[in-house]
Amino acid sequence: ARVDDSLDGIRQEFDIMAQEMNLLRSQRDEYEAKIAAQVNELNIIRQSLYDLETQHGKIRAQYEEEVLRFRTEHAAARAAPTGPPPPPQGIASLASSSSTSIANAGGGSGNNGGGGGLGGPGGLQTMGPGGVGIGLGGPPGLRERERERERERERDRDRMVIDGPPPPPFPDDLDIHTVPPELKKEGSDWFAIFNPKVKRVLDVSLVHTLMHESVVCCVRFSADGKFLATGCNRTAQIYDTKTGQKTCVLTDESAGKSGDLYIRSVCFSPDGKYLATGAEDKQIRIWDIAKKRIRNIFDGHQQEIYSLDFSSSGHIIVSGSGDKTARIWSMHDGSSTVLTINDPDSLNNDAGVTSVAISPDGRWVAAGSLDTVVRIWDVATGKLVERLRGHRDSVYSVAFTPDGRGLVSGSLDKTLKYWDVSGLSGGGSGDEKASQCTMNFTGHKDYVLSVAVSYDGAWVVSGSKDRGVQFWDARTAIVQCMLQGHKNSVISIDLSPAGNVLATGSGDWQARI
Repeated sequence: ARVDDSLDGIRQEFDIMAQEMNLLRSQRDEYEAKIAAQVNELNIIRQSLYDLETQHGKIRAQYEEEVLRFRTEHAAARAAPTGPPPPPQGIASLASSSSTSIANAGGGSGNNGGGGGLGGPGGLQTMGPGGVGIGLGGPPGLRERERERERERERDRDRMVIDGPPPPPFPDDLDIHTVPPELKKEGSDWFAIFNPKVKRVLDVSLVHTLMHESVVCCVRFSADGKFLATGCNRTAQIYDTKTGQKTCVLTDESAGKSGDLYIRSVCFSPDGKYLATGAEDKQIRIWDIAKKRIRNIFDGHQQEIYSLDFSSSGHIIVSGSGDKTARIWSMHDGSSTVLTINDPDSLNNDAGVTSVAISPDGRWVAAGSLDTVVRIWDVATGKLVERLRGHRDSVYSVAFTPDGRGLVSGSLDKTLKYWDVSGLSGGGSGDEKASQCTMNFTGHKDYVLSVAVSYDGAWVVSGSKDRGVQFWDARTAIVQCMLQGHKNSVISIDLSPAGNVLATGSGDWQARI
């Protein structure tokens, strides 16, 4: 009987535990259901936040566009009818103006290139008389001066003779939607069209997209091609070209926090240890990349720095500024030789230096200027040895060929020119007619903002306000292909010295490899 009673007790306890277990399972299922509902609710909230963030970005872009338009109108109303034109590289103007894309596809249309970014409230603006912000279009007084400059350039063009017939242009009627598959290559947000009139010998593929927080003003490869430096608002950034990973961010914390401070030019030293940056505050900073610290600061320019270039030896660096000078700086002691543009016939005394390049042998400095002239100086003596005339508008970019016998220039007149400067190797006689323009590259729809020459000298590449990049045969000036990979002006390009790699920087806040 006692055994039966014990078994009954055990049975009752088991039943009670089973009931409790069922209750716990029920509670667990209820809790899991509640958690799932809360997770689903969090996902809904997260998606709503993403949607709100996207909408906020669109509204902000519209707001900045309106602010820029109002400021431009205000500047136009206040601007005086006389005074110097704006300095070069008006990033807001280059990065926001409406521009018809090649083949009416891929590049978008309308202001800001489909929302391609103005870098802060009101965006970047060039500074005119009295600090009034104006775009490249300019107020009425500036437009009148531009018409006067245009008439002068027409007269210069009438006196200019180019040997040989012009190359056949790239067909204007090519449409990405109707071009045969063998004449195009497309990505998710880029495309390339190949010239049907020449044999296709190039290919292009997107490797990396490098997002930034403002307009990308400049891009530059290291000598070994392993790294790419970019300049934007307040920071210079370095990326591994193989992985696309950001390896370094250089910011001068002592520069102050108020306002914008765009890095207009970057350049690696030949050994890759240092990065030079030129900015709107008129200073050249030499950064020790490994330590992420400033090694030297070169002061002397009176206006912002637009261009930098190291010599192949690394002993000197050349800078170009809106103050109408280029300077040759010693990396050893920071001393400089000033190369001043003081031509009495310089158009409206508008000769800010937009671009500089040192010849491969380190003997010559070429500088492009707002006054349409390309000048060449002897590095050793500081003597001006060449004035290359022929462009009809400001020259924004210059680049020597790898053999040093040629110089390529890009201009706001929408063209590139190839100059035979082989006579300089004979010692530089100073005869302005010693170097001649032997080829014109025509085909861009808008300003040519940046040019580069491939490491083997076979190709010339150009970036434009028309949002496109064009690849030219350096021997014939014929376009091989056109690349549309940005939603805004292609402000800066560079070709890797070590191989077939191109980098582009744009007003759409992206750099691409």
